[in-house]
Amino acid sequence: QVQLVESGGGLVQPGGSLRLSCAASGFTFNRYAMTWYRQAPGKERELVATISITGAITNYADSVKGRFFISRDNEKNIVYLQMNSLKPEDTAVYYCNVRTFSSYWGQGTQVTVSS
Repeated sequence: QVQLVESGGGLVQPGGSLRLSCAASGFTFNRYAMTWYRQAPGKERELVATISITGAITNYADSVKGRFFISRDNEKNIVYLQMNSLKPEDTAVYYCNVRTFSSYWGQGTQVTVSS
């Protein structure tokens, strides 16, 4: 079955960096685009970044452009989210998503940006 396991979250000061990882299994990873979402307390889940099958095409929410970078390793079946210049408003649970015949989500990893 499809499994997505996020890791790498934590507490970081404003201006700091974190790299999130999402380890995927149960499907042919190199045939699907991958997406990171986030959900802050009291807010709806929002798309953060998407990466194409080969990694050649990426798209970002306006709020993270120039600060966040999505990448993937099709040998290791992992998708990454490098987050730089973090702001308190980036505080959220970050989720990995893939759409095959259904939409699958990981359990999420908490990112807290606070001094």
